[in-house]
Amino acid sequence: MDSPLLKFVLPALTALAISTTPAAAVEQNCRFIQAKADREACYKRQEDELAAKRKPAAESTSLESLRQDDDAVYRSINNICRGC
Repeated sequence: MDSPLLKFVLPALTALAISTTPAAAVEQNCRFIQAKADREACYKRQEDELAAKRKPAAESTSLESLRQDDDAVYRSINNICRGC
């Protein structure tokens, strides 16, 4: 039982099992709530959490707006004589 494999693998598997259990419980706990208002509030919280995780997608739209601004600047610069 003093194998180095057991010394490292067993604690790692235990930590993995403990860390994944709450995430699964969070996803499924709403459907077991009996009161409709509480269950809907739980679903709403989950939607808000997902929206917060997806928020970096909004940054890509700001990047697109910056590119549009850059294109407008490049078009206005194109009319300036650079060799004068």
